[in-house]
Amino acid sequence: MKLARPTQWSKSIFVAIGPLYGIAEVSGRLDGSVSITGLILAIIAFAFASSACYVINDIRDVEADRLHPRKRKRPIASGAVGVQTGIMYALGLLLAAAVAVGSIALIDTTAWVETHNDPTSRAMWLGACVGLHVANVLLYSLVLKRHPIIDVMSLSLGFVLRVLGGCAAAGVEPSTWLLNTVFFVAMFLAFGKRLGERRTMGDDAAGVRGVQSSYTDDVLRMSVVVTAVAALITYANYVQDKADAFTRGFNLLWLTMLPASYGLFRAFLLLERGVYDDPTELAVKDRAFQAACVLFAIIMGVLLWMVKSDTGLTTSV
Repeated sequence: MKLARPTQWSKSIFVAIGPLYGIAEVSGRLDGSVSITGLILAIIAFAFASSACYVINDIRDVEADRLHPRKRKRPIASGAVGVQTGIMYALGLLLAAAVAVGSIALIDTTAWVETHNDPTSRAMWLGACVGLHVANVLLYSLVLKRHPIIDVMSLSLGFVLRVLGGCAAAGVEPSTWLLNTVFFVAMFLAFGKRLGERRTMGDDAAGVRGVQSSYTDDVLRMSVVVTAVAALITYANYVQDKADAFTRGFNLLWLTMLPASYGLFRAFLLLERGVYDDPTELAVKDRAFQAACVLFAIIMGVLLWMVKSDTGLTTSV
């Protein structure tokens, strides 16, 4: 189980972002309905596909991982799991992901009956997104991870594909603000991971991740700040764009800017200090960051419920 890196499944929240907005909103959908079954299957498919990619990447990077203070404890790097076993495990995970995708066409019939939204078409779009995600990860592992900037953009594309896949499976049309915000947040996380590695490992970071030699401390620090600000500006523009829908005396959606800003800069602070070398580990362990995420979700959930309850107001994803 450890080989599949279940802690990384937290990234599947990006699969649910678009559909979760669509559940509470009147417009911004392909046909006026959101498929919960499709969303669940999309989350499962991306979780299994991502785990398969992690296993393949661990097999390729086994020698480098053995030099890393944390990665050397992984099953393949430590020798607890053999390479052949890892390959079979990865193939099994990919098969499970394919079954999850195909299940939309076989069992997700409610949306078809109620909205005439063809589940086969949604399954095909989800399959395309999952397939592109796997191809992108493999291309990253083989080539792109050696090239600065491109390595980060490739990782960020993976998060955007998660959003697109979730929206396709659930029958929700993603908006540009959503894709832009996710892309910049993902770039922030990727640059932040490299900065965290530099802080925890120093000059040895280049031995574990070769592309580190192409980055300087100043470039990484500046890139983290720039992408964080870009994400906040993109989200702030969305907040302004939705002022008519969320104004009750003032634009209540602005309240979400507080936990969003705190969460991003809290992550930057901890990564800069070298407390964590991986944003995923930070998200799992840091209570203050988790509190910011929970507060954001609560505020957003209440506001979307208010919009749904008021039949005179509509928004888009």
